[in-house]
Amino acid sequence: MTTPHDTLTALAAPTGDLGAHFYFHPATVAAGRELGLGGFAFYILGRGGALGDVPAAVVSSAFGYFNPTTLGATWNKYREIVAPPVAAQAYWDECGKRGSEKLSDVDGLDAYVEAADIVIAQADVAALPLFAGTSQLTCSDDVAGHALQKAAVLRELRGSVHLVAVLASGLRDVQAHAIKRPDDVATFGWEEAPALPVDGGDMLDAAEALTNAMLERAFSTLTAAQSAALVDATTAMHEAITAES
Repeated sequence: MTTPHDTLTALAAPTGDLGAHFYFHPATVAAGRELGLGGFAFYILGRGGALGDVPAAVVSSAFGYFNPTTLGATWNKYREIVAPPVAAQAYWDECGKRGSEKLSDVDGLDAYVEAADIVIAQADVAALPLFAGTSQLTCSDDVAGHALQKAAVLRELRGSVHLVAVLASGLRDVQAHAIKRPDDVATFGWEEAPALPVDGGDMLDAAEALTNAMLERAFSTLTAAQSAALVDATTAMHEAITAES
C-alpha cells in the first residue's frame, strides 16, 4: 500500500525541478526586462513579492540561504521600479506560460491539480510564509499552465518546511546550503563558505527526514487514486520539461 511518505518522497526531486523550471527561462527573463528587471531581480521580486511589499528582512527570513545584505540590496533597489505584488503576479504568469508551452500534451493534469489542491489545503501555513503567499496567487485558466503553477506551490511548501527543519536540526541555513551546494556559495551572495560542523552531513540528513515527517499530514487525506495521479503526472511533466533542447 502506498503511504503518504511514499508519495511525498516520490514527488520531492521532480517537483523541485518543475517548480524552478520557469525561474530563469529565457522567456521569463525577457518578460522581466520589459518591466525593468534583470533576471535576478525578477526572481527576487517575483518570488518574494508573494509576501507583499514588506521590508527586505522579511524576504530574507522567508527565503533563507541567501546573504541578507545581497538579497536586501536587490529588493530595496527594484521595489522602487516595480511594486513587489505586481512583480509576483507577473512572475507567476510566466510560470503559467511555461507550463502551457511545455505541458499541453501531458495527460492527467486535471487530476494532478485536484490532488495538489488537497495537499495545499491540508498543509499547515504556520512558519511557512513563502508557501502561504505563493498559494494565494491567481493561477492560469489553462490546465497545463495551472498544473505547473501548482507544482511551484508544492515546491514552495517543501522548501519552506525544509528551512524550518534545517534550523531545528541545529544547522544554520547558510551551513545547510554550503553542505548541499558547495559550488553555489558565491551565487547566493556569500564571499566565503561558513565553518561547518563535523557531523554537518548527518545533521542535514536529519533535516531531510524531519521535512518528510512534517509533510506527511498534508498528504495523509489523499486517496490511493489521488496519490497515483500526483506521482504519475509529476513524472510525465518532469519528462516533458527535461526533454527541452
